[in-house]
Amino acid sequence: MAAPKKLYGLYNDDDILMDACGSIQNKGIQIKEVYTPFPVHGLDKVLGVKWTRLAICSFMFGITGLTLAVIGIWYFMVSDWPMNIGGKPSFSYYENVTSFIPVTFEFTVLCAAHGMAITYFFRNWTFPGVSARNPHPKTTDDHFAVELEPWNNATFSKEDLESALKDTGAVEIFEK
Repeated sequence: MAAPKKLYGLYNDDDILMDACGSIQNKGIQIKEVYTPFPVHGLDKVLGVKWTRLAICSFMFGITGLTLAVIGIWYFMVSDWPMNIGGKPSFSYYENVTSFIPVTFEFTVLCAAHGMAITYFFRNWTFPGVSARNPHPKTTDDHFAVELEPWNNATFSKEDLESALKDTGAVEIFEK
């Protein structure tokens, strides 16, 4: 059995897209997804997208990096192999904490950045070799696509959905 087809409207301007999304939703039609080649500011509010928990995830990666940096610096510079660098005492972490701040900061940022990049790949499933999910090649260049699922908009016929897309300024309407 073939998978049901989704309906797409292709737009060539982000302002037209914003107005189109608002007017489509005002008609009671649910928009499943919007594909854009760059972030469109305000689109999340129009679509009603909730805030993500990525900031909490980033904070956790940063805390992990901070903890690993403090433990590593204490182990390397105080416990395992204390060295006299510039006449600073090497028998306690507390006495040298100010000289360890740059390394601690950099390792915290390193862990947070790498953790967020890996989280991005897992969350969006964008690994090497994975095929793109965008419906039209132009959505990575200069066009915007609105995805509608006819089975989620059962009160509207396919012709109603197509006319709603056409009325809002879609330059191309297609199924996939």
